[in-house]
Amino acid sequence: MSEKKRVFCLYRVSTPGQLDRQTRENAQDDIPMQKRACEEFCDRMGWEIVDSRSEKGISGYKISANDRDAIIDIREAAANKKFDVLLVYMFDRLGRKEDETPFIVQWFINNGIEVWSAQEGQQKIEQHVDKLLNYIRYWQAQGESEKTSARVKTAQAQMIQDGHFRGGTVPFGYRLEQNGRVNKKGFPLGDLAINEQEAAVVRSIFDRYVNHGYGTHRICGYLAENGMTPRAGGRFINTTVQNIIKRPLYIGILSGGGVKSDIIPELQIIPQEMFERAQEIATERSSDYVERRIPLNTKGDALLSGNVFCGHCNARLTLTTNGKKYQRKKDGGVTVTPKTRYVCYNKTRHPEKCDGQTGYTTSKLDGVIEQIVMSIFSRIKEKPGEQIIAAQFEERMAIIKLNLDQARSALSSELQILSMLENELLKVLDGTSALKPELLNKKHDEAERSVAEKKAAVTALEQELDNSKDTMRQVTKQYNDVLTWADMYAESPIDVKKMIVSQLISAVRVSADYKIEIDFKISERQLGLDQEHDLVANKQPKQKKKRNEPAL
Repeated sequence: MSEKKRVFCLYRVSTPGQLDRQTRENAQDDIPMQKRACEEFCDRMGWEIVDSRSEKGISGYKISANDRDAIIDIREAAANKKFDVLLVYMFDRLGRKEDETPFIVQWFINNGIEVWSAQEGQQKIEQHVDKLLNYIRYWQAQGESEKTSARVKTAQAQMIQDGHFRGGTVPFGYRLEQNGRVNKKGFPLGDLAINEQEAAVVRSIFDRYVNHGYGTHRICGYLAENGMTPRAGGRFINTTVQNIIKRPLYIGILSGGGVKSDIIPELQIIPQEMFERAQEIATERSSDYVERRIPLNTKGDALLSGNVFCGHCNARLTLTTNGKKYQRKKDGGVTVTPKTRYVCYNKTRHPEKCDGQTGYTTSKLDGVIEQIVMSIFSRIKEKPGEQIIAAQFEERMAIIKLNLDQARSALSSELQILSMLENELLKVLDGTSALKPELLNKKHDEAERSVAEKKAAVTALEQELDNSKDTMRQVTKQYNDVLTWADMYAESPIDVKKMIVSQLISAVRVSADYKIEIDFKISERQLGLDQEHDLVANKQPKQKKKRNEPAL
């Protein structure tokens, strides 16, 4: 009687969701079922199972065999002649990679190990046709994995586009509501609905970030002080607040896998404009953004933190404290406050780069800017809103038309260059060109890319010109924002004033003797404010202002 063959069994399921699902669809993927089928097969064949390995939640399509512990262990056992047969439920349990799995099978066979499937029999490579069939089998398995992946992604994309929650942890600010929907297996599916208690916290986070200029660390402190906690209790941390600020779900947009839904009003917790402003602030505060014009934080009493520059060398002015200011009270006491100044970075660190003044007293410079801002707001209120909006709309449309003309001219020039290069390429074909084909091909490719970019720019401007309603909406919103700032500025705390100034003014440049130049994000001419400001700082020379076009 021949000796029993020693068998090493490999069981695998791709995802944790396939574990212990005997009563569900695709039960053949469950490890208990695979194990039972292999044991019954060995009984029929008269073989003995000497060892086994199980892989739970391991994808045979995405993960290489070199990174799978079970395959590594089985190879080692095979090299040490500890078994004679490698048995799987189906061959795709070994893997689904067409460029790898056939060679895994071949390795075992070349090392004297028979490779069997309880469902498909023995895998051989004795003849060329065996190798071909082996490759085709795993090529089909990989194709099935790719098709399954595509179906899952498509289904998830459709769920998002239809406004349905894909599943997982319910985001903060929402709750799960059963609406009678079930999946194909009969399990109930929930839809998101706003949790008003948590939504109030989300609104506070965005309000502090956008309107008060708080950073995420300061927001966490504010939430803790006011008894606002995460769902699990404890204290909010920076990363959680950052994720909330960046998540488009709070304006009602479901997203995932590169797909976004339209805005779903029932899920909108904050206005779209506030969310967009939060993203702008986050970008400008990032260390990679060199054109920052808003304060990194709004602590302290300095009005211009973040957007004040040296008028001589254009370096940013930083805030510094030097000495103390003493003030006697009526009751005989004394208040002590630090003296602060804006100082030029170049002048203090690299004097050779700047021929200007080292520093400027904070209270003096802030006082001038505050007078200018208050004056602008006062004059805005005196002007009819319709007149300002109409003038701003006309100028905005004129700028778009000018940009479109320039873009069309640039495209025309690039098309001429492309045409010349194409004609020269024809000469290359008939041998009459003096230029090298490699150089021509490179120049031709560059010209084609440039033409594509310029065509895209022209198309975008044409669309902007056609969408005059959107432009009017933007202009109207901008005017309403300014009007709101005008109403609230005087009574606002310093942190709110800082954020208002950062949204109204792009940059302040100050030179020796407090000569000031201001870049407004909205030009004064658009707002009907054509008169010069007769403002001086403590008998200093008259302030100069720069009238810019809007950077809208």
